[in-house]
Amino acid sequence: MTDTTPPDAATGSPDAPGTPNPTGTPNPTGTPNPTGSPDPAGLPGLPEGVLRAHAEQQYAAELAAIAAHDDRPRPPGWHLSPWAVTTYLHGGEVDGTPITPKYVGNRRIVEVAVATLATDRALLLLGVPGTAKTWLSEHLAAAISGDSTLLVQGTAGTVEEAIRYGWNYARLLTEGPTDKALVASPVMRAMTEGRLVRVEELTRMPSDVQDALITVLSEKTMPIPELGSQVQARKGFNVIATANDRDRGVNELSSALRRRFNTVVLPVPATADEEVEIVHRRVTELGRALELPELPPGLDEIRRVVTVFRELREGVTSDGRTRVKSPSATLSPAEAISVVTSGIALAAHFGDGTLRPADIAAGITGAVIQDPVSDRVVWQEYLEAVVRERRDWADFYRACREVSG
Repeated sequence: MTDTTPPDAATGSPDAPGTPNPTGTPNPTGTPNPTGSPDPAGLPGLPEGVLRAHAEQQYAAELAAIAAHDDRPRPPGWHLSPWAVTTYLHGGEVDGTPITPKYVGNRRIVEVAVATLATDRALLLLGVPGTAKTWLSEHLAAAISGDSTLLVQGTAGTVEEAIRYGWNYARLLTEGPTDKALVASPVMRAMTEGRLVRVEELTRMPSDVQDALITVLSEKTMPIPELGSQVQARKGFNVIATANDRDRGVNELSSALRRRFNTVVLPVPATADEEVEIVHRRVTELGRALELPELPPGLDEIRRVVTVFRELREGVTSDGRTRVKSPSATLSPAEAISVVTSGIALAAHFGDGTLRPADIAAGITGAVIQDPVSDRVVWQEYLEAVVRERRDWADFYRACREVSG
């Protein structure tokens, strides 16, 4: 197989005016960018009417402030230095500009993840559902590459073309396998552009599809035998994958593929205060993005949700005196965020504007009872043995009993 310069369609380079661009990269003629990724000339603001901005759009001001004062060495292809990336993720202040924390937890975890990506090793973020794996991978890609949109979403139906490349079948039938008939995958685009690509839920992909990454990670090349060529990765390319270590319907990674990743395990928050901070911060951000009416902080109810989830998750009450059964649900911070956000919407539109126990009772009951038989028993026992005995939780107990029946 010869080593040739990657074809335009494979590399994602701009087409000539008026030529279709199968990769979706920005076209120099000024035509719209269907991916919504940032224009190379600069990061755009949040487009009007967009429900959720990409990280590089939402935090463009913070990224610009950090970049302006980042005089530390940057690995090839990186927009920021490793120190600046860690500052962006963990928060702080840069020349008077506050940098909001994107990941609340052990700083060393972030440092190890960033250091891994500065080498030729791919990064695997591993943890139970709801431990901010996707959130962290998006912000790593935004800070390092300036683009978090190169994404492969793993499912049971993911095929090998999502990792390698596909074909425009209309062109393939009329022209045969040519440069213009090839449709680059996000992985191929990341290789040719020297960017990070995110592979979400890697273990949900079939094992043979997962193993399509082996050559990419070990040789940093992607053969295209139909064209007698190959794509070689540019400096700055790397892979961030996420996977659940406790979930149904997953396919274990082969030992050959696992060896090509540095694995960073993301734990659940170490303390209740840390988890309350995470939930409160994300609920506030989501409320603004969804344009929910602003309510008082409701920290008491947030702490109540976090306490219930932690006790059921750990199988013991916060004072260590009472053992409780754990339901089948993960009860992660992500689920707590969902419960509180739904409660705020209820309080704003159907309540008195203050987050109360009745507003979170339905959400928390639904989050706990995933199995209508076994989980319902666990929840009822917890309500009677723990919640009922807490004097200042009387309103919450009544609200949950009304919902549970």
